[in-house]
Amino acid sequence: MKKYPVYSVQNFSCNDIHRDFYVNTFKEHLKSHSFVEEPHRHDSYLMVFFTNGSGIHEVDFDRFEIKKGSLFVLQPGQMHHWSLSEDIEGYVIIFSQELYNLYFGQKKINDYNFYNSILNQPEVLFEGEESSKILPYFNLLIQENSQNHRLQLDKMLNLLDCIHIEIARKYGETYSRQAHSYNVKISAFELLLEKYFKTQKLPSFYADQLHITLKHLNRICNEILQKTATEVIMDRVILEIKRMLIDKQLAVNEVAYAVGYEDYSYFSRVFKKQTGISPTEFRNNTGR
Repeated sequence: MKKYPVYSVQNFSCNDIHRDFYVNTFKEHLKSHSFVEEPHRHDSYLMVFFTNGSGIHEVDFDRFEIKKGSLFVLQPGQMHHWSLSEDIEGYVIIFSQELYNLYFGQKKINDYNFYNSILNQPEVLFEGEESSKILPYFNLLIQENSQNHRLQLDKMLNLLDCIHIEIARKYGETYSRQAHSYNVKISAFELLLEKYFKTQKLPSFYADQLHITLKHLNRICNEILQKTATEVIMDRVILEIKRMLIDKQLAVNEVAYAVGYEDYSYFSRVFKKQTGISPTEFRNNTGR
């Protein structure tokens, strides 16, 4: 069975002294890493900024049209691939959570809510003059990476964070709900969900862990995400099932067991109710 690969930063920066930080222009990136056009995951954070060209970028089964100014941010574990035009240009950055968090100390990478799973819209579009706010930092990163100055990694990490700040400002304007006071609880819900979704699928469990009522958890989810807590949980479960099915390293009944369903018939009914097709049909339809 075909298994889709999971790439580390080292797969891209094997000849670089900064093994947990990779930066390149997109054209140069594709010359030596053409394999990234096939479906794959990363165990690190990924940022891609397109400055020219077009195409389709598929992230966890959602399709996005690539435009000039499209910037994508992906967190570890997200499945993605793209189909690109010949005139594609831009920049790519890959870095590990450990490197970022160790350098910045109290400030953590997941403080930036655009990397969150539940809230995450992986694309932000920098149109026209907006690009001038962020493009210089990418150019400076490329320039710094090509040299060997003292405190090189320090400068590169700070330039990366300048990009993060510009994205956060733009993201806040585009997705105003992110600034809502409920965001703290949603972020805590996400952390719990990532830890327990395979074994705990009842919203009451998460409400108890968050020390709030189920009614309040539903209110928060409806206000921020326009979904019930149950729908948020099920979305995460279905996403993981899809990732496992397309990866094809497990039989379908093994996928069911891996996400906490001992009854295969029930698992199949749940998946079909959510997607409209059976797990086997999904696997066959998405086979590459």
